Amino acid sequence: MAVKEIFEGLPWWVKWVAVPVLALVVFGGLILSVVSVVIHLLFKVLVFVALVGGLIFLVRKFFTSSTSRSDW
Repeated sequence: MAVKEIFEGLPWWVKWVAVPVLALVVFGGLILSVVSVVIHLLFKVLVFVALVGGLIFLVRKFFTSSTSRSDW
């Protein structure tokens, strides 16, 4: 028995409203935790990129001699 055959005789609201709501209720915690981990990881990557960029900016600004600045 295929999934298409199971849903064939049911009203539209069961297929498009009730089943997705049940899926969110059952798997909502899992979906929320996965999204939370992804957002947390992206935030950490963004902070890392900002810190590395700031470090590079400071090193170039304060620790280069005036003659090497004209080489850029």
